[in-house]
Amino acid sequence: MSFNAYDAAFERMQASGRTPEDTLRLVYEDYLDGKPRLRGKKKISKAERDEAFWSSAVVRAVPTERWAAEPFTLALVRYFSQDRVANIPLLSRLAQSLPDTVCYAVRRSGLVLRSTSPRLAELAGVADLAPEIAELCRVLEIFEAAHQLRIAELEKSRARLSELTPFELLIYASLHAFHTLVPRNVGTTALDEGDEHPSDQEFWDAVTDLVSWKLATAPEHTLRVSETDAARSVGKHLSPLIFPSPSGSPPRHDIVSAFAKVMADQVELNGFRSRSAEAFCYDDAIRFVRHDHRLEIELINPDLRAAWSMDGQKLDCLHLYWLYRAMDAFASSEKAGKIIGRPENHEANQFAYIAAMRTHLRLTEVYGADETVTADTGEQVHLFTALLSLELMSAFFQRDFLLVFAEHLEDSRNTLAALSRLAFFGLADGLQNRFPLTWSDRSEKIARILGWTVRDDCPDGSLQMAAAILDFWTSDWGQLGKRMREGGGGFQPGLFERPVLKLGSLLVQLPWVVGVQNNSSAAINNLRRVGARRDEARRETRRIEERLGQLFESRGFRIVLNWTPPPTDSEVPGEVDLVCARDGVVLVLELKSTYLRRSSRDAWLHSTTTLRKAGIQLRRKVAAVQRALRDIQFSEMLALNSGEEKLCIQGWIVDTSIECDHQRFEGFFKVSLEEVLIALRDDSYLLQDPAGLLRGKFGESALPDMEDPVSKSLYPEGFSAPRFVKVIERAEVWKGVDGCWATVS
Repeated sequence: MSFNAYDAAFERMQASGRTPEDTLRLVYEDYLDGKPRLRGKKKISKAERDEAFWSSAVVRAVPTERWAAEPFTLALVRYFSQDRVANIPLLSRLAQSLPDTVCYAVRRSGLVLRSTSPRLAELAGVADLAPEIAELCRVLEIFEAAHQLRIAELEKSRARLSELTPFELLIYASLHAFHTLVPRNVGTTALDEGDEHPSDQEFWDAVTDLVSWKLATAPEHTLRVSETDAARSVGKHLSPLIFPSPSGSPPRHDIVSAFAKVMADQVELNGFRSRSAEAFCYDDAIRFVRHDHRLEIELINPDLRAAWSMDGQKLDCLHLYWLYRAMDAFASSEKAGKIIGRPENHEANQFAYIAAMRTHLRLTEVYGADETVTADTGEQVHLFTALLSLELMSAFFQRDFLLVFAEHLEDSRNTLAALSRLAFFGLADGLQNRFPLTWSDRSEKIARILGWTVRDDCPDGSLQMAAAILDFWTSDWGQLGKRMREGGGGFQPGLFERPVLKLGSLLVQLPWVVGVQNNSSAAINNLRRVGARRDEARRETRRIEERLGQLFESRGFRIVLNWTPPPTDSEVPGEVDLVCARDGVVLVLELKSTYLRRSSRDAWLHSTTTLRKAGIQLRRKVAAVQRALRDIQFSEMLALNSGEEKLCIQGWIVDTSIECDHQRFEGFFKVSLEEVLIALRDDSYLLQDPAGLLRGKFGESALPDMEDPVSKSLYPEGFSAPRFVKVIERAEVWKGVDGCWATVS
């Protein structure tokens, strides 16, 4: 009989004295956590783990009723997510006894969009065992037909753009953006305002998907673009449209129309996947009801839908909070009251400086960033200077491109005419590039942003720093295309996360992205999503723990940081990130640092992987702290009496993301790091827009009085640990924020 790692683990754990129930749970948790990772020195692939697990005796040993509970249901989700191994006897047994569990696992697995998976045929094979599964199969068939219809429509419309290079695709994307997207963003009436248009994010996502298609299919040489190549493409595809001439190339209005069609088809497909298929998989606030061959959505849990919407509102409030913090820091800095740059640009430059301070504060306090970060090239980048450079890019594109275009559009009422004037006046003003997309040689771009690297310790700026900053914000399409053609994995940067696009020696920027994007989110996800595997990421997590510990100490807590408890006979608890004690309250904190998510799928995966695992870890670590508190030396570190009778010991999962806030995992409370920071600082009133920034007030005259009156304090009777715990558990940080809530008992 061949060796099976999961069966061996089961036998080993049982031999150590664990109950069969605990042993089964632990083996399933190992599978969900991607263990074992090695066989000797050889790395075990996910497919190999799937095959070993689903053919193991451990799977056969689980009583049928236990499959309805975690972690067994989550393992079943993994079964439907993989295509390598079948276990039809198990599926038949569960279909008869637990059809709802099977349906749940199918939904969460994303099988709805995987028409070639053998799991679909298996599911159809057991449909006669339960009416719930038979109905699910009919629903999946409707989804599949609708999905394939949209894919076919998109492929047909994409074929009309097959002649375009990636750079030329961006030309038509930019023309389309200035026709549909830009007028909304700059407050100008769109020429086709009666039509429905995607949101900014939906537009960017659709362009990103079209770029991915083009990068994966275009000849490799089209990703190495010189200025001569760019001029040739502009002369063929852009100039005839905005500078028409009888002697020039004919304008390609056919491609303009074709691009509009392919964008509509891509947005439609993306919308189907996110609002229909993804909602079917992960949105428990609704259900899909079949009426013959069509599906209707019914809202069954408005509270869940409201909670998801609330997360978005809370993110908006947090962006505002950090802006107020930055305004406070700016008001007390040497920059306050001084002219920044040219007088006519002072207000925009001042806002750029404050916005960079906002993101810098957030990255350092929440995400543990240092004063320097490393670009993909290995060069060190001064973080604040990199953030300021992006804000100045945004201000430049907003002022010199988008707002000027809006004026021309108001006058001409024609997109191409407005773009023609924008480009013409740019060329007349010292040959400035004011086309709907910009491009330049790398060395030329470095020289242009040199002035943005001026600091007190570098009064003339630094070409090396300018190059490193440029690299920090650059997405190399040559490398990305190569990886995609080879079927490689890894994150693809969004258009806003790394908005400088490298095609060979050419650097391209899109004013309609950089001029309106959320630069705080761009910086966070550049570091934490795209750059998650950087060597610095682990050090950043350490700094998060250290800085949070210092904030607790400032409130009179005694802390123990990065404590490793001794192992027991049955388990190794692992390092405890932070223990805080005051007023008879002991908090055991497990910190997690991730990135900003946008989809319900990402949020669910986060909850069932990172947060679920954090709860399991806390289960061991809280027990370890409870044991250690019997020891005089450990108790003295926390200024506690050994064996103190009335200690309130709580474990919290503290996460940099806000998904699943105030939910419990393995019985432990989850809260966002920013909520904890705000509660400790006692400045939640900044979430309430005290100076009316959302009402359009800005400038030094709008700088609010940051004094925190007692009436706004979360602790009117003074700070205490029990009151702090109550503030967190009742979500009182959000009390008084429009649309937000607080739990009052």
